Amino acid sequence: MLNLRTALRAVRPVTLTRSYATSVASFTGQKNSNGKYTVSLIEGDGIGTEISKAVKDIYHAAKVPIDWEVVDVTPTLVNGKTTIPDSAIESINRNKVALKGPLATPIGKGHVSMNLTLRRTFNLFANVRPCKSVVGYKTPYENVDTLLIRENTEGEYSGIEHTVVPGVVQSIKLITREASERVIRYAYEYALSRGMKKVLVVHKASIMKVSDGLFLEVARELAKEYPSIDLSVELIDNTCLRMVQDPALYRDVVMVMPNLYGDILSDLASGLIGGLGLTPSGNMGDEVSIFEAVHGSAPDIAGKGLANPTALLLSSVMMLRHMGLNDNATNIEQAVFGTIASGPENRTKDLKGTATTSHFAEQIIKRLK
Repeated sequence: MLNLRTALRAVRPVTLTRSYATSVASFTGQKNSNGKYTVSLIEGDGIGTEISKAVKDIYHAAKVPIDWEVVDVTPTLVNGKTTIPDSAIESINRNKVALKGPLATPIGKGHVSMNLTLRRTFNLFANVRPCKSVVGYKTPYENVDTLLIRENTEGEYSGIEHTVVPGVVQSIKLITREASERVIRYAYEYALSRGMKKVLVVHKASIMKVSDGLFLEVARELAKEYPSIDLSVELIDNTCLRMVQDPALYRDVVMVMPNLYGDILSDLASGLIGGLGLTPSGNMGDEVSIFEAVHGSAPDIAGKGLANPTALLLSSVMMLRHMGLNDNATNIEQAVFGTIASGPENRTKDLKGTATTSHFAEQIIKRLK
């Protein structure tokens, strides 16, 4: 049987090492000798190399002051624990920021999720997922504009599971004050930095009175430090219902929640705007941030020129803004949205279009300023 005390010690989150009192933008990377920033690039598996190439081509055309440092994160098992190469860890720690394509976790070899491994390795405690309707690409919902912050290190994804007796398993949901405080404080600071007045905590404390109750307790305690921010709370099932009824209810609101609810609700929000292929994401830590396309590696279409690089491109736009390269970010973002709005002949198949990956990238390049 699992030694619970040992397991809890292994996944216990690191206490906050600094304050977010001034800003949530914590990029501390330095320009290299040629006046550019070096960014670690995890190209990914399956379609990852294709969409990463599109990003590199567009960045080159846009003259973004970035040098890419491609790193290999092929996992190995060390004492039963999934690890990534030291060279990749050193690169990302040195550059402070990385862009990541989709990764496939090896099946049947004892590996845990590669995404979870990266989050634990670099202590990426907050997942930031904006979802915004794309003008010119029609879905059943219009004017969606949501912002979700998900606790990224514990909850049901702590990996504390064991068999009690044959046919009976137990999975531990881990919620700690330290992890709750840092992600909720991040949500408050995010709202402040963007002039937003509302923070919504999504929970299920009606059933999980102790674990989600602690998350709520921390949020209410921190609310005293942010009198200009209106704190509200809502049950996760009610949020799902109301969001599909009227997404406009969640405009100008920073939603923050434990891990599992964030995983589910962020995909729901993505569905409102057309799917994961349009959704950017950033994983934020005390020192390092990794921006990623959250969709899968799609091995069934790899190498066929059908992949849509939009999610990775928009994640890179989030990365540029995090780095303070706002003009470059706006240039690429407007070119992406302009291409999508220009018609199905310039959109990839998943966006009800006929364009190849390379044609889509070429059209974006044509629209760069």
